[in-house]
Amino acid sequence: MTDYERIKASCLQRRELWEDPDFPAVQPSVFYHQVPPFTFEWKRAKELHANPKFILDSSDTFDVVTGRLGDKWLLSCVGVLYLCKGLFYRVVPADQRIDSNYAGVFRFRLWWCGQWVEVLVDDRLPTVHGKLAFMHCSNSEQLWPALLEKAYAKMHGSYEALKYGNLLDGLADLTGGITESLNITDLTDAAALNNLMKTTSVVTAYRLPNAVTHSVKSIESGMNYRLYNMERIETIDGPVYLVRLARPLAPGDTHITHFILDHASWSSIPVHERERLTSTTKGFWMLYNDFTSMFSRVEMVHLDVETSKAEATLSDKQKWQVKSHQGRWKKGVTAGGCRNHVNLFHMNPQIQIVLSDPDTVIISLNQHSIMEPKVIGFSIYKIPKSLTETASPLFFKKTKSSINSQYTNSRQVSERCNLDAGAYLVIPTTFEPRQEANFSLRVYSIKQLKMRVLDFTPQMLKAAVLKAPPGVESTSFAQYESQFLQLADEHKTINAFELQELLERCLPNDYIKSCATIETCRQIVLSMEKDGSGRITLSDFKDLICSLKHWQVVFRAHAPEKMSVLRIERFRDILRDVGFVIPERALSLLVLKYMRKDGMLRFGDFVSAVVLLHRAFHMFYSNCSTSTYKVNLTFAEWLKSALTC
Repeated sequence: MTDYERIKASCLQRRELWEDPDFPAVQPSVFYHQVPPFTFEWKRAKELHANPKFILDSSDTFDVVTGRLGDKWLLSCVGVLYLCKGLFYRVVPADQRIDSNYAGVFRFRLWWCGQWVEVLVDDRLPTVHGKLAFMHCSNSEQLWPALLEKAYAKMHGSYEALKYGNLLDGLADLTGGITESLNITDLTDAAALNNLMKTTSVVTAYRLPNAVTHSVKSIESGMNYRLYNMERIETIDGPVYLVRLARPLAPGDTHITHFILDHASWSSIPVHERERLTSTTKGFWMLYNDFTSMFSRVEMVHLDVETSKAEATLSDKQKWQVKSHQGRWKKGVTAGGCRNHVNLFHMNPQIQIVLSDPDTVIISLNQHSIMEPKVIGFSIYKIPKSLTETASPLFFKKTKSSINSQYTNSRQVSERCNLDAGAYLVIPTTFEPRQEANFSLRVYSIKQLKMRVLDFTPQMLKAAVLKAPPGVESTSFAQYESQFLQLADEHKTINAFELQELLERCLPNDYIKSCATIETCRQIVLSMEKDGSGRITLSDFKDLICSLKHWQVVFRAHAPEKMSVLRIERFRDILRDVGFVIPERALSLLVLKYMRKDGMLRFGDFVSAVVLLHRAFHMFYSNCSTSTYKVNLTFAEWLKSALTC
């Protein structure tokens, strides 16, 4: 049972109308920042109309208008969606009623943060002087537009946030596709526009409100018209190209079959062809040259195979194939920033795509930071052959990117790329390093391609805990041995508490003493003891001192300006230098465990991480099968291993 079904059944049983606890009927749900010059009153469906309807299936008239928000971009999005009835009913389920089984709860489906989500709202709607304040139907008692806008406002946190939206984001949220915008001047000829309409894409044309074009009332500015198809007609003067387009008919509108500015070109079309064209019942025809003079931009939403199945008008189009990855920019792990930050850029997620044949692909990067958007973009690198692990920092310092997207704080950044066969790296980034956000990367292609997220395979390149060389007793270690024996038991062993005291006595300065915490000492003892006693020997202590000196040298080499702290971004590199290759997931956990509030690591944090990894790798290698490279443990053995780490 879905949340919607459960809530509705419960309300009907109790004879109550649902009140949404996550989007209450209060002022901040409408305007959270500005103070409007009017007071809102929340009214339910049956308080607004005598005979309210959720939706009238029989009506083809689009009487939706904006309200006091003036969010015409959303009205334009809804208009495009209304022309794609299969997609429309995916977002606006038509099986909802107000005249029966009414519980005050309604559901919509929106594409949000990389997935379809069902959004529930109650039907308390903001009004001013008894009239709906925002998007609504002007000539009917349908409430789906007002409720859909409320669901969208809920996802944004308030109605006010919709003032700052845009059509491309709206089309993506209402269809689940990726969007693309082209200036009309980017179209080289009619064939270029025709090619855009050959795929499972909803193609629209937009006329800027202040566009310096023909002043005609038939073409409404600020609204998107859907493009259906093109035709080439042979005339005595040569081929003539026409475009069929439409927007939903408003109440009182008369259906027109053609809109012509260049009457000479139209007259050159044979009469029987003109009669065939004007017999259309959906949309109207324009000459291509008239079209390019009237409209400013072409805006598209590209739909993958599964999504396009819902829309009958796309059934005969070339299908977009899609590969996707949901990722995260995480400080210290994958948040390296753009190419300006040459020493950190390699940290970003590296997504490899491999094309068997040349193809046109559209790459779209979506950030999931809705309230506080980051500036995002991506770079694409051609590589000689496919990789099995992430490319090195040196590769990015020596190699120039093939394609770079724009960087913007939009929700989505997309780029159309004509790629040859071969392997490529796509690097999605925030503009600045150390910024955290979730993202989705989708790659649309006509032909099948392979996509893989590159990462490291965990490895221990060398022993991290060093063995003390012979003769150490007579040289540098002599000063420590007497202190050790003073604290040791009769078997000449010490526990974690005694090790902490010993390190505090023996270590030379506060820099290295930062590893003398009881937690680190416990980890050292667990890592070095061999019999489960929780105690280490003098020989173990010698190995520890030699290892600490080595780790200190490595730490200083990576610490900027010989400081006693290390930037978290250098964590993976310093771990490699002591012997560990760490994949992204493990590194994320280590960063979560050891990073300080200032984004730094102290030497003690580094020591603790090294002994933890030493123990983890040792336990795996001690228990893994040499043939399968896997560990098979009983629950008791697993519990012991987990608690030991």
